[in-house]
This record gives sequence, C-alpha cells and structure tokens, in this order.
Amino acid sequence: MAGIEEIEQEIIGEFELFGDDWEAKYEHLIELGRDLPLIDPALRTKDRIIEGCQSQVWLDAKKAGENIVYTADSDAIITKGMVALMVRVLSNQKPADIVKAELKFVDKVGLKEHLSPTRANGLVSMIKRMKMEAARMIAAR
Repeated sequence: MAGIEEIEQEIIGEFELFGDDWEAKYEHLIELGRDLPLIDPALRTKDRIIEGCQSQVWLDAKKAGENIVYTADSDAIITKGMVALMVRVLSNQKPADIVKAELKFVDKVGLKEHLSPTRANGLVSMIKRMKMEAARMIAAR
C-alpha cells in the first residue's frame, strides 16, 4: 500500500496534466467524487457530519488492522470530489501517519486558492476531522 506522500505525488501529477485549466481540474474533481467509496447509508447520521462545510459531508472512520479506513459522501458534487481526494490520501494509513501528515498536495495543486472561501474552509474542516478521528484511535489503544 502506498504511503501518504506517495499518493500526494500521484495527485499532484494528475492535476499538473491539466496545466492552468481550472475547468478541467474541476471536472477531474467531479470524476473523483463519482469514484468515492460511499459511506453506508445507515451511517449518514448527524454525528458523522463534518461541521464547517457549506454542504453536507458525512465521514466514517473504522479501524482495519493497524490502519484507518474512511468512507464518506456529500450532497454537493465538488465537495464530494474534495472529500474523495482526502479519502484517497488518508484511508488505509496508520493513525500516527495521518495525524502528522502535512498534506502539501492541497497547496501544490492550488485547491485552496481556487475554491470559494466556504469550500476552502470546508476542506480545512475535512482535514481536521480526519486527523481528529486518527488521534481518537491512537488515544483508544
């Protein structure tokens, strides 16, 4: 299984293929959202909603051996693509690696600067929540 930084490099490479064409990058985000491993509908509960996102985003974290597996969903297509990226990078990783991950790809692909302020805040909220779930699993040992 690839590590966080390795997956980040893959994503940076994918977004570089589109150059400065942000319309194509948004299309790519939408495609990633379509491939998102969806959360079980029974887990689309209030306690799994990520606070701070403009649209509704549900996130579930389960321990799988030494790693965490995230599943998610959103009711907005761009946001679904954003959470799909985060799931791709952080799912199936060790909790300690998730907590200390710098997630440099977010700035390198220009996500924060090209998202609306509310979507950028939502992305930060997703990252915080995923790291918090990882920290919670470390503490539960």
